Amino acid sequence: MGEPRTHDRAAAARAVIEQALKEAGLEWETPADGTFVVTLPGTRKLSTTCSLAVGAHSLSVNAFVVRNPDENHAAVHRWLLERNTRMYGVSYAIDRLGDIYLAGRLPLGAVTAEEIDRILGSVLENADGAFNTLLEMGFATAIRREYAWRTSRGESTRNLDAFTHLTRRDEGAGADAGADAGAGAGTGADADADAGGGQE
Repeated sequence: MGEPRTHDRAAAARAVIEQALKEAGLEWETPADGTFVVTLPGTRKLSTTCSLAVGAHSLSVNAFVVRNPDENHAAVHRWLLERNTRMYGVSYAIDRLGDIYLAGRLPLGAVTAEEIDRILGSVLENADGAFNTLLEMGFATAIRREYAWRTSRGESTRNLDAFTHLTRRDEGAGADAGADAGAGAGTGADADADAGGGQE
């Protein structure tokens, strides 16, 4: 009796999630039965990839936020832990490489369209909404080098505008820093592709 009921709950949760994603107009794929990989469009990150995995008894939520910070680890981790106390449905976590994720779990009986909407909203708020703050805290040196590298070559720094307070203080040393920066791509606002690019 227990196994059929478990199967029914999982099937019902999968149906609820699929319908909720359709109604929200989100893009997703199902690489495995019961797993939904959802793309959440953002404003600071280009997008956040969130995995919703239906298990026998619970729904697991996982989303990549940003790679292991280059610096200031203690302050970054303290900020994450303090933020965890105010978050809904998910919490920050780190993997063995130090990369930062959002993770959560809820019982299958709690899976409703409204709850999926709230969970995805929380993921977006705490991945996309916190992205620039995490870059400032953990990648400030890389952002300054990226800015110097671009300005020394006359390239656009438009997508670094959010970090003006970090880059302006070093403008006088821009040429020297640019010489040392090399191919500075993959830092600063380019972290969408490197620091905060996607789901593992």
